[in-house]
Amino acid sequence: MADFYHWQGQNLIIDCHLQPGARGIGFAGLHGERLKIRISAPPVDGKANAMLLEFLARAFAVSKRQVSLLSGQQSRQKRVLIEAPQQLPEELGINPA
Repeated sequence: MADFYHWQGQNLIIDCHLQPGARGIGFAGLHGERLKIRISAPPVDGKANAMLLEFLARAFAVSKRQVSLLSGQQSRQKRVLIEAPQQLPEELGINPA
């Protein structure tokens, strides 16, 4: 599980595949070379994107303003920037910068 992310200095960039409208919220393995993330919010009016950013902020122990969507606002395929993550979820196998 290493192709879905890369470091840019102290910042982490993650390529993910979002599954909106799911029963739960969390990491769900890989979808091709992207990290699959389940989100319970529907893909309407940016709700799924907002929930994704909140979930990642909690998972990486940063504030919501330190997580931003670089691309994929209208797509399931997204690229997310996490500024200086304070923790790395063990289940993802991300090596520190």
